[in-house]
Amino acid sequence: IEDHLLSCLTSPPLPYNTDVLSKDSGECSICLEDLVQGETIARLACLCVYHKSCIDSWSKVKPCCPEHPFD
Repeated sequence: IEDHLLSCLTSPPLPYNTDVLSKDSGECSICLEDLVQGETIARLACLCVYHKSCIDSWSKVKPCCPEHPFD
């Protein structure tokens, strides 16, 4: 049980890959601002893309994709 708790408390709440945008790419549906070339983004397993800082804040409250909460 201790190992499981430690794993839950130290692993990221929502896994994602980070990248730097090479071109403008739509809108972040968390903050509703444009995803602009040069910004650091997070791509979730469902392929949704957000500003990294936005999904980090979001996942502290709800560890799921804002657009696919039941996947």
